[in-house]
This record gives sequence, C-alpha cells and structure tokens, in this order.
Amino acid sequence: MEEHMDKKEMEEQMIRNYQKDEKLMILVFAQWCVNHDLDPAELYKRAYPTQGDNPALQLGIELTVPKEEAGEIEAETVLGILTMFGNEDLGFVVSEEIERLRL
Repeated sequence: MEEHMDKKEMEEQMIRNYQKDEKLMILVFAQWCVNHDLDPAELYKRAYPTQGDNPALQLGIELTVPKEEAGEIEAETVLGILTMFGNEDLGFVVSEEIERLRL
C-alpha cells in the first residue's frame, strides 16, 4: 500500500510540474508577442479558432511586462517551447509572424 501512495504522489508531482511549465510556456509566448507589438490572444485565436477564450492565456497576458522592461526572447526559443508542448498550430502562426516581421 505504501508503494502505491508514493507512485500516486509522484504522478501528482509530475502533473504539477507540467502545469507550472505550461504556464511558463504561455508567459514566454505572450511576452514574445508583446515584445513585437503583437496581440497574443489574436495569434492564439488564429491558431485555434474553435477554442474560445483560454483562461491560462489571459493570465499569461496579465503577467507580461511592457516591452521596454522585458528581456529579449529569441524566435527560436518561442518556437521550441511551443513545439515541446505540442502547440504546432500556434507555432505555425508564430512562424508566419516571424517571417512577416523578418526576425
């Protein structure tokens, strides 16, 4: 019985870590958008038109800082983190913007 609890606790910890990392991914995406005068919600909607509002994205947007206060986020970093979390559609939209902005 004790081993089962440890496994369950480990699974719960993995889920918490994933959720924390996912929030970081959203914040990186949202801040990259702000840094390039793009609307993160609009890009997200282009990638996932049927999804509606995303509360995690809204929170990420609220946590961004003005681009003057933000550090540079490389395009490759944003694309890499989106891919890592399986957001290929959003990565495609970001790639279009990177091309358009010639980054």
